[in-house]
Amino acid sequence: MVGMSSNIKALSTSYFPTPVGSLDAYIRYAYSIPLLSASEEHELATKLYENNDLESARKLIVSHLRYVVRIARGYSGYGLALSDLIQEGNIGLMKAVKKFDPSKGVRLVSFAVHWIKSEIHEFVIKNWKIVKIATTKAQRKLFFNLRSMKKRLGWFTQEEINTVANDLGVKPEEVVLMEQRLNAPDTSFENSQDDSDKGYIPNNADYLASNTPDPCKKLEAEQFQQNNMDKLQLAFNKLDLRSQEIIQKRWLQTKKATLQDLAKKYSISAERIRQLENKAISTLRNYF
Repeated sequence: MVGMSSNIKALSTSYFPTPVGSLDAYIRYAYSIPLLSASEEHELATKLYENNDLESARKLIVSHLRYVVRIARGYSGYGLALSDLIQEGNIGLMKAVKKFDPSKGVRLVSFAVHWIKSEIHEFVIKNWKIVKIATTKAQRKLFFNLRSMKKRLGWFTQEEINTVANDLGVKPEEVVLMEQRLNAPDTSFENSQDDSDKGYIPNNADYLASNTPDPCKKLEAEQFQQNNMDKLQLAFNKLDLRSQEIIQKRWLQTKKATLQDLAKKYSISAERIRQLENKAISTLRNYF
């Protein structure tokens, strides 16, 4: 089975006819291909499984295209193009043919149904809503089962919610949440603006604006602050030791010294301390 993945993928372009004109033409083609008998299918599957025979793979795939169409039609209620659903189902069919073991004693169609539905399910989940609404296995099961139940029951009562939750093995809150998601329409992320008298209508994007500082402005502010600190240190070093101590004790420590404290230390008047302080501040300012 070496290289089987790439070979099977090549079949979709090398052997499958490209429908010309309409989807109906493709569907007519799919239903025109004769079904294989159990012995024919087993013979082809054995050749593929043991000898990697691509012609056998082609015959197995095209003879089962009608089943993909039939299964895909069951998902038409999701508003997605039938051609897309069939395409995804065909991918699942090719994966099933690749993994099919004829020695197990089951028909290919029984084995392939799981793979076909799995690919279509994945496509529906990804494309039915802009935002993915089912991420876990339980949510996916709830998603597909809840739609069919709602067609019969309409809006759920609390009793029906509990029944659905019990049948599917999930919590009642999950049923309610999924029901809300199924009925909620997609909303434009950015509202259109016009020249009417309604005034400004905020976009949804406006409510999600980030408060994180712009990296460029943040870097600019940091560089500006560092530049000022460098200038301050340079100017501070130009002062004499007494002026440095006066500035430090008066401005650069938590408990500031008074003019009288410094006057007593240097044995000069408080007025002289004030004059020295003002002169030192003036010198510092000249560097900015």
